[in-house]
Amino acid sequence: EAAFGTDPGEVRSAVRPVVRRDGTVLCLEWFAVAGNRQRVESTSDLLRRYYALFNAGDREAFLALLADDVAHDINQGGCERGVETFRRFLARMDRCYRERVEELVVFSSEDGVRGAAEFYIRGEYLETDEGLPAAAGQKYRLRVGAFFEVRDGRIARVTNYYNLQDWLRQVGA
Repeated sequence: EAAFGTDPGEVRSAVRPVVRRDGTVLCLEWFAVAGNRQRVESTSDLLRRYYALFNAGDREAFLALLADDVAHDINQGGCERGVETFRRFLARMDRCYRERVEELVVFSSEDGVRGAAEFYIRGEYLETDEGLPAAAGQKYRLRVGAFFEVRDGRIARVTNYYNLQDWLRQVGA
């Protein structure tokens, strides 16, 4: 990490590497440094990157944003823990659904420890998911709320909420 600026009271910029778990540097990111403002901007940027990588389909870079012990609270389901469990969840989702985040808005607490996002997910139901109606390429668009905890610059908790009854109606259940 390197910071630029001389007066300790001024807002200055800094750069740090974004690194995959295997040590590969993905890119350098610039951010503002000024007390809590930096943490808020950093958390908001982290959440925007999370969804940009989701939309890009770069699952390895996406997973690199997660803490090793990430807690994933699944809509109307249980809590799964760990990056490898999240990787299996994504593989199932990619097999059964084609989804894209649209109209993303992110929020962050003043200390940068918590964040939230509201967006629409536009999708196509490709393959029947266990316990759900038969897939036949049905298209859907749902409003989603997601809540996050951030620890040491990585996402430590993801909690997603959407209206399952609306999704079922849209896929013709």
